[in-house]
Amino acid sequence: MNISRLGLLACVTLASGAIAACRMNGAAARIAGGGERLGVATATTGPATTAAEPTPCASPGLVDATTVAPGLRVDLKYASSDNFLGRNVYGDLRSCLLVPDAARKLGDAARLLAKRAPELALLAYDCGRPLRVQRLMWSLVAGTPSEPYVANPNLPAASVHNRGCAVDLTLAERATGKAVPMGTAFDAFATLSEPSAELSFFEQGSLDGEAFANRLLLREVMVRAGFRPRANEWWHFDCEPAEWARERYPLIE
Repeated sequence: MNISRLGLLACVTLASGAIAACRMNGAAARIAGGGERLGVATATTGPATTAAEPTPCASPGLVDATTVAPGLRVDLKYASSDNFLGRNVYGDLRSCLLVPDAARKLGDAARLLAKRAPELALLAYDCGRPLRVQRLMWSLVAGTPSEPYVANPNLPAASVHNRGCAVDLTLAERATGKAVPMGTAFDAFATLSEPSAELSFFEQGSLDGEAFANRLLLREVMVRAGFRPRANEWWHFDCEPAEWARERYPLIE
């Protein structure tokens, strides 16, 4: 495995090939290849500090994540035409609305990132998502090669987004808000977007070292904060397993 382009000093498989913890320029990084909960601590980052209580919003049970996640930037892609639907399906919504548990975890991730890479910030692309929007998304991808990238709203669990317990996000320059390279755009329904395949893409040269390192850093801080990565989308993180979310949080209609 040739990973010298990242300046890695050591790399060791920790658990069934699902995680490789790598020493990258003196800082720990993560390669999370699947959907299992990853709670492995790193030597370079301490536990996140506790934030103030999230501020409730008009939507029942949801809070504005920016009230507890320091430096969080928000650019809701579904409130614009810059998405695979090609139109705004969120109306005037511009806030990242999540259940309190997810908002607190996102705050923890933001603080971890500030310690690991103070020049960067989290940039949220999608947070709580109404079920009606999920149905619209599904209608466009059902029966197509893009189907695996969108949760079926007709199943009991639907999407964890539909319960305010998932966030789609990236890293951005703190000073400018500009998203850093991740190898693909958000919502690029392609294998190059998949964490489960990115190590192979990196070795083949399809995913460059900068984008690969950025994905590792994003996944590190999110996993350490308690989120669960998704195997086929580098940008997607659930605050709880779908089954648990279904039992604890109501659907956003």
